[in-house]
Amino acid sequence: MKIVYTVIIVLLILFVITFSLQNTLPVRLVYYEALDVILPVYMLIFIAFLVGVIFAGFMGIFERYRLNRTINRLNRMVRDLKRDVRENEPPIVRQENKEQISESNN
Repeated sequence: MKIVYTVIIVLLILFVITFSLQNTLPVRLVYYEALDVILPVYMLIFIAFLVGVIFAGFMGIFERYRLNRTINRLNRMVRDLKRDVRENEPPIVRQENKEQISESNN
């Protein structure tokens, strides 16, 4: 399995290198007057990809936090319900105790 991961990583690196070599044309990126940059096309695409990966990572972290809170809330609810069931169930009467009680009543 380690060989498969190595092959995939090597292919990915080769793709990035060949993509970078084929897309070297400069692109001017302007955002009003705050940003005026000239970048190669591949750099612009990689930056956009990186921003997307970071955004997706943060969304995953927030989702995990939300799910952990939900799990904790539900675990508390289960614990409280189990405690209520234990408090409300009748005491266990053994057979011996029933016989002693019936004999004492006679």
